[in-house]
Amino acid sequence: MSVALLAMALSAFVMGTAEFVITGLLPNVAGDLSLSIPTAGTLISGYALAVVIGGPACTMAGARVPRKPLLLAAMLLFVVGNLVSAVAPAYWVLMVGRVLAAFGQASFLGIGTVVAANLVADHLRSRAIAMVFSGITLANVAGAPLGTLLGQNLGWRTIFWIISIAAVISLLGVAASVPPQPSPEHTGFRAELAMFGRRQVWLTLAIGMFAMGAVFASFSYVAPLLTEVTELSSAAITPMLALFGVGLVTGNLLGGWAADRAQLPTLGGALGLLTVVMLVFAALSHQPVAVAIGLMLTGAAGFAVIPAFLARLINLAGGESPLSAATGGSASNMGIAAGAYLGGLTIQAGFGYVAPTWLGAVLAALGLGAVLAVVVSRTPVASTV
Repeated sequence: MSVALLAMALSAFVMGTAEFVITGLLPNVAGDLSLSIPTAGTLISGYALAVVIGGPACTMAGARVPRKPLLLAAMLLFVVGNLVSAVAPAYWVLMVGRVLAAFGQASFLGIGTVVAANLVADHLRSRAIAMVFSGITLANVAGAPLGTLLGQNLGWRTIFWIISIAAVISLLGVAASVPPQPSPEHTGFRAELAMFGRRQVWLTLAIGMFAMGAVFASFSYVAPLLTEVTELSSAAITPMLALFGVGLVTGNLLGGWAADRAQLPTLGGALGLLTVVMLVFAALSHQPVAVAIGLMLTGAAGFAVIPAFLARLINLAGGESPLSAATGGSASNMGIAAGAYLGGLTIQAGFGYVAPTWLGAVLAALGLGAVLAVVVSRTPVASTV
């Protein structure tokens, strides 16, 4: 693979670290800014909601603009957002910084998908796109845990300074290695928008939304769960987050392999497993070993959904579709935002730090129900469906 793809993968890694590191630092941010844990949790949901808006909006607004300048502009906006976060004196300023960074991330990944596909031969397009997005997944294995460790020891603001510096370095790498690409001559958005009149599309979007909602209802509040319920030290948060990241990588790879063979069975199996795992995770949340296994399996089952979900959505759109891919990302992040928000509400209602994981099991079951609804009402869209 080319240096350009490596540069974009590094950028995605930095962005993934910025998105997910806040989870492990939630108690630190809340304490420093005098916030409740649920209020601090809205920094997660706010970021996800900004990605929801930024993905499709950028795909449509930048359709006829040369892609490399858009790519660099998106990365610059991400840098600005993290600089604002690093110096934020209050919650609302930090939220503004998170939203700016999220818009930059959504724009970069939306454009980067098309750029990566055009850098290689047609038969290597899927691998090129997967390589860029591997940066997001690997951020959960290394970036977020390391960022949490540094943030706990050096202060949570320090990690945003580090992310800003790393983003500038990756921006320079993209600028130096990615060749100029012209804007497309024609983009058939009217034809792409027609897919939203189909029930199958909305059911498929619901699958991705419920899956991510389930995972992040629980994971958004895993730091206080580990320290207050499982009674682990704050130092244990980093290795626990790393286990979750290992689950993400494993689930993504296995889900992609299985989805190439049978999309709907993969979706149903992953969501069924996620439901069971989260029920057991919640019931045994006082047991460190059970929590460690539960975190890893939650990540694996949740992210096994993603390849099959996106592949089915693109199939329903009739092939390669930037808008369908962007909408799939929006649905996933809508689930992340809703899961984090609803999980916070369960804590505010006095149900404790285990309640978000119980909620996650319910959301996973709803996702499984959406898969069953697809099976009942589906129309053939591809041989792998």
